[in-house]
Amino acid sequence: MNDDLREQGPRRVGQVKEVTSLSNPIVKDIKALSLKKARDETKSFMAEGLKLVIDALDLGWTIKILVYSKAGRGKPLVEKVAARTVAAGGLVLEVSEKVMSAITRRDNPQMVAGVFEQRFRALKDVQLGRDETWVALDRVRDPGNLGTIIRTADAAGASGVILIGDCTDPFSLETVRATMGSLFAMPLVKTSVEEFVRWKAKCGGQIVATHLAGAVDYRTIDYKRKPVVVLMGNEQSGLPDELAREADALARIPQAGRADSLNLAVATGVMLFEARRHLLTLGEAR
Repeated sequence: MNDDLREQGPRRVGQVKEVTSLSNPIVKDIKALSLKKARDETKSFMAEGLKLVIDALDLGWTIKILVYSKAGRGKPLVEKVAARTVAAGGLVLEVSEKVMSAITRRDNPQMVAGVFEQRFRALKDVQLGRDETWVALDRVRDPGNLGTIIRTADAAGASGVILIGDCTDPFSLETVRATMGSLFAMPLVKTSVEEFVRWKAKCGGQIVATHLAGAVDYRTIDYKRKPVVVLMGNEQSGLPDELAREADALARIPQAGRADSLNLAVATGVMLFEARRHLLTLGEAR
């Protein structure tokens, strides 16, 4: 694995390289980020799109490598991002369309992609403030669901997403794409069931969980009383008893049609916007 991804020590002065070969070692390493093992080893991930890269830099994320296709050469915004990457000690690659397609696994790739350092927050550092809402997900398995939930949490004004147990990787290419850039705005926490239960006992918030045995209509809960953690279960098996019994309220979303359940991302969105209804106005739209 190339030092540009592995580097842990002081960052080098930035460089710019032109690459046209798929056999280039740096290109191979970036392509390898499609594998969780490579992402875990390097603590890196890739995001596509000029706007996403600019947003990530503006939000203080550390860029390791900027990749842009030859079509981006001479474009002011691309050159500005390249200069910011070099100033931060990152590497800049100008690549052929063929290389960009291989890196992004798309036939019609975006003009710009960036490789960033992963970022997680420790659960012990999460202190619930007034009017805060967090989402906690137990063993979410589908990358599209997780990405959509992160995007929805951002749109609803939530403060972050807690991943409990063996969840899908939030930094996979599929998840990052589904977040539409919200990944960079949402703090992420990885934790175990045991650690979450210990944290819950002293967090000062109320845990509202959806559950098939829920006796409470989700619209009747007082979400203004305390900060809220919306707790959602796994797509197939729902919420296990060890987490369900920690909830301050077990809620259900009423349904009228033939469908026996809602998609996890949709159900999370319904819960989030209800929990934050009293905090949202059209005047706050960004």
